[in-house]
Amino acid sequence: MPMNSDSSINKIIFHPRFKDVISEISKLDIKLPSPILQEKFDFSFNSPGINIKSNIEKESVISLNPKEGLKSIDLMRIAAYDESKNKFMALEGTAFMVSHSLIAISEKDYIPSSFITFNFYTRSKMLSKTGKFIKYSEDPDSDSNRDYHEDRNSFLLEAVPKNAILFIDGPFIGEQATSYTLKLNDALLKKNIIPIFFVKNSNSNLVINNVPELKDKYNSDLHWANKTLKPGQRTCLFTYIDKENPKNTKLFCYLKVFESTAQRIELHPDTFKKYSTIIPSLMNLIYYFMLVQGNPMNPQIRPIAIAEIYARSTLSLVSFTKTMSQLGITPTMNQNRGFTQG
Repeated sequence: MPMNSDSSINKIIFHPRFKDVISEISKLDIKLPSPILQEKFDFSFNSPGINIKSNIEKESVISLNPKEGLKSIDLMRIAAYDESKNKFMALEGTAFMVSHSLIAISEKDYIPSSFITFNFYTRSKMLSKTGKFIKYSEDPDSDSNRDYHEDRNSFLLEAVPKNAILFIDGPFIGEQATSYTLKLNDALLKKNIIPIFFVKNSNSNLVINNVPELKDKYNSDLHWANKTLKPGQRTCLFTYIDKENPKNTKLFCYLKVFESTAQRIELHPDTFKKYSTIIPSLMNLIYYFMLVQGNPMNPQIRPIAIAEIYARSTLSLVSFTKTMSQLGITPTMNQNRGFTQG
């Protein structure tokens, strides 16, 4: 994927194999159906054996200052990442098209960069042997997640400018995601890029199951955070350590913007160690961007919200349904029933 940190900005880039996969599907007379299933990758994960510590910060609840957050905008360049995925289920297999979207904030505008990938997975070894780009897979969802992470990492390492704050939609630790995200985090830190991860609508119980005084009092961490925090506050940073794999470590806190539910913010301990002096300023900046977005029903940091819009818009620009209809395939019954919004 020949991209450059500067040349990739404000461009739509197609994976080199994009046309090759479509060509092979066409030759095999595989008909990908319409409508499309729009999905989000799900990497939520709770290890059965973990340690949770809260000894990094003295205060258990910390009030945030949006004015100080606004002043922090000039600390470093700011970028944000999100993705959008379309899934096509056919009798012969499953196709996934993903738009990786990065936005960088300039003085006057958001500058986007998109990377579009397309893969087809089949459980038929016979079909997979007919070409180089039809992938044999016993678990298409799992393999598509693996390919997603490889593509995401390559894209971000090429496209994100050095000396930047990078807001990423999705968890730091999440089953398949963990090893790829650890590698990504290490590589980004070497380029003086600060990766911060965001998780919405999580059913996690990391805190309430591991802090004795909270045990059995709340339904989830979000329930606890929403009851504990006032708008404009965050919890202290907790340390998560996987007993089975100590490398799977992260810091996280919950932040509440409006009266609606809080969300989780995650980063790696190495990130905190390297940038500990400015992490408080970044939390104020995050709060500022959430206020700027101004959506109590869907609290989200504005740069990620913009990246999400570009990701979905880029997929619609491809007019993939029209392209697939020209290929011709028998849709599954579930695919014919419609799509779900991801």
